[in-house]
Parts: sequence; structure tokens; C-alpha cells
Amino acid sequence: MHAFVDLSFSLTGKTLPLDHGYGLYAALSRFLPHLHEHKAVGVHPIRGDAAGNGLLRVAVRSQLQVRIPIDLIGEFLPLAGKVLDLDGHPLRLGVPRVLALRPAATLAARLVTIKGFTEPGGFLEAVRRQLDAMGVSRQAAIEIPPVPAGRTHAGEPLRRVLRIKNRTVVGFAVRVLRLAAEESVMLQERGLGGRRHMGCGIFVPIRG
Repeated sequence: MHAFVDLSFSLTGKTLPLDHGYGLYAALSRFLPHLHEHKAVGVHPIRGDAAGNGLLRVAVRSQLQVRIPIDLIGEFLPLAGKVLDLDGHPLRLGVPRVLALRPAATLAARLVTIKGFTEPGGFLEAVRRQLDAMGVSRQAAIEIPPVPAGRTHAGEPLRRVLRIKNRTVVGFAVRVLRLAAEESVMLQERGLGGRRHMGCGIFVPIRG
């Protein structure tokens, strides 16, 4: 299996939709028409500041990051300088940086979707089966973080949705703990569940 890196582009713009997984994939596909063929590629959700009305405000830390095999870097470099149209929200991409994947004992994914599993119990079992198939030790623990304090239904699992045209896909935020270094890098490379092109199943290190 090829080694993976994160290719990180700076962003210039004002706002973007909070639920932008499908819109970002569609915008990238206009410049990378063969993106759908690269099943291993993951597109990170873009981080920003809450702006209300279902929007995020582009912040200094906002970046477009794609997780790709090293041998695909050349295909993505031409995105530099391009303007993505995310449902009417223009975002200009800067010159990218190449970031190596770093092992960490705890990894988190903002949203993991597994077809047919929309309830916490069955979903966690499906996650465990995928980790087992990957060869991740049973010492690794899986968590669905609770809804943050101050929101409705505090203490319940953090359920999230992804809208794809007229469909709504349900999934959960996931953390995996007590990973060995090799397992951590492998999980970052392979991810869990589907829809990696739309920001799902992509794990990043949690420090502390």
C-alpha cells in the first residue's frame, strides 16, 4: 500500500456551508474529473468559525486538506490558485504544503458513516468489525463522543448528518483510543466507513 500524506491548501474567502461535504466534492470534481476513480483519497471537512444560518466563516486556520497517496501529489498541485464554488460561496486555494501523517494514541473523525447502521449500538459493532478486519488490536477502544454541554439532548451520542442532493446520510463522530503507532498511521491512511470524498471517515490526531 502506498504511503499517504495530507496536502494542505490555504483558503481565501468569506463563508461556506456548514454541511459542505457533498458541495466540496462537487467543486473539486470540476477541476479533477477523475477524482471519483481515486477511492483512497479523502477530503477533510473544512474548519471555520460559526457564522449562523448554517454557515461557517473562513478563519485563519481554515484550510482545504486532502489525504492522498504520495504518488497522486502531482495530480492535485494544479489546484493552487483555483477558485472553488461551494454552492455560491467562492474559495480561492493557495499554494499547498505537504504534511506527513503522525502517529497518535488517540484519533478522531468528525463523521463516520456505515451503510445500514444509524443507531449507536449497531454502529459501534460495525466499527469494531472494520477495525478487526484492518488488524487493529482489541486493546484499542472506540467512543462516540456525547453531544456537547449546552445543546439539546446533552449526554446522547454525537450524531451527525451529511446531505447529498435530496438524501440525508446519518453517522456519528468517532474516537479511537489506545492505538499503537503503526495502527494509528494505518487507520489514518485507510479510514472507516464510506464517503471519504465527502469528508467522512477521516481520522486526525488528538493530543493530550
